Amino acid sequence: MAKNKSNRLPIYAVVFTVVFKLLFLLTHYIQEDAFITWRVAQNLLDYGVIGFNGATKVSASTTHLYVFVSYLFNLIFGKEYFIEPLLVFNSVLFTIGTLLLAHLTLKNPWHKAIFIFLIGILPPSIKISILGMEYGILFFLEMVLLYYGFNKNKKWALIFLPALIMFTRIDTIIFLGIVFLVDIFWNRKIRWNYIFGGILGIVSVLSFNWLYFGELVNNTIVAKKLLYEHDFTFAQNLNYFLVSFGNYWGMLKLPGNFNPVTLIILAFELLCFIYLVRQREKRNYFLWMIFIFGWVKQIIFISQKSLFDWYYWVPQLLLFVPVIIFVLEQKEKRKLWLSLLIVFYIVPMLAFQTVHSIATGNGEWNYRRGIGVFLDAFEKDKKQWILLEPAGYIPYFSGLKTIDEVGLVDKQIQTEIKKDKANYWINTVKNRKPKYLLSYKNLFQGKDAQYYQTHYKLMKEFRIKDNLKSDNPVLEKIYRFKPSGTDYNLYIRID
Repeated sequence: MAKNKSNRLPIYAVVFTVVFKLLFLLTHYIQEDAFITWRVAQNLLDYGVIGFNGATKVSASTTHLYVFVSYLFNLIFGKEYFIEPLLVFNSVLFTIGTLLLAHLTLKNPWHKAIFIFLIGILPPSIKISILGMEYGILFFLEMVLLYYGFNKNKKWALIFLPALIMFTRIDTIIFLGIVFLVDIFWNRKIRWNYIFGGILGIVSVLSFNWLYFGELVNNTIVAKKLLYEHDFTFAQNLNYFLVSFGNYWGMLKLPGNFNPVTLIILAFELLCFIYLVRQREKRNYFLWMIFIFGWVKQIIFISQKSLFDWYYWVPQLLLFVPVIIFVLEQKEKRKLWLSLLIVFYIVPMLAFQTVHSIATGNGEWNYRRGIGVFLDAFEKDKKQWILLEPAGYIPYFSGLKTIDEVGLVDKQIQTEIKKDKANYWINTVKNRKPKYLLSYKNLFQGKDAQYYQTHYKLMKEFRIKDNLKSDNPVLEKIYRFKPSGTDYNLYIRID
């Protein structure tokens, strides 16, 4: 009886961790890009088309599978009430993924339970679970693949999961490739079912893109590459990497270019990993997979100047796994090691994420969402267009047709970027004549000021300083300590 109760400890840890993290729902911190995916899902619901603006097809979301999952949640719970159930669903799936990872790397039920909770309350885990992005589903699928495909050798997992993983994000080919290489070096044999599953995944994703959208690669990737591409020398690329990795490799972003916390944690992660993999234990097979993937994914994305936080959540988490395992498996002074880890890292990281979530939730949900709500109430004709950046909260809550500066949700602006990158914004305004412009800048100043003054008027100014208020003095201090948001000027066409 005692043994059965002990074996259920990891399950209890999953439930407790999910409930604990649901407190972060109160911060209303949801990632901007989640609303792009959710609008695509609602566009599919309303028009039967995977798009963003009516019946026009466009792969505005980076994730196909999560679009379909979001579509189902909209269908079941309705547009007004689907968000919280979906966030709970994401959190549950992610935490089950940590349970599978615990089964792969630990034996003691108590160690597994502690691992699940500690890994689950780190900043990347909280963001994966609560911020509305596809990474909860992705992490779950990847851990299911490792557990059932490479631990239990289930054919169905090796064949079908690669396709689901690639339909979640196409860049997961990095994860699938690293797993394949480590498996070959470790076992000295080829899993042909996995090769077939990988081919099936690549063919199915590319075929879907080509047959439905007329493109092989998601529009989001093409748009970002087109706008953000720069011709750097090797020295410039190296400097860019060195400046960036300190704030993206670790879990804590600090102002400036140098982050000593990241360097210390990175060194400790390496030492713990080396300590654990000295012996050829079966669990080290999986440690090699997740640790090499963490390094490779981060190096590739930072070298490509991909500086959006969410690209690094899963690698940040997996690189930290050896640290927790190392601490839990100390035979002497385990309580001391665990206490030091919790007091000097876990708790500060949790406190940091709590402050960050509260402040950013205010800037996103209360402020940026407020702009969308204002436009929704003012403009009843939802066929009118707005040109802005980014394309998350404001288009979602305003309901207006949208042209975003990057071209994620509207391909036509990409044509203007190709023709004249320096003047694509003003050229888009002249050619498309959107009713609303939302800009970080004062458009009535600068070389194109005359055109804007002739055809538009300033409708409203939105200032982040006006949003740093609360009846709760603690919340107001947090808002002012870490203000989140951007000043905007809203213009309306007058001719």
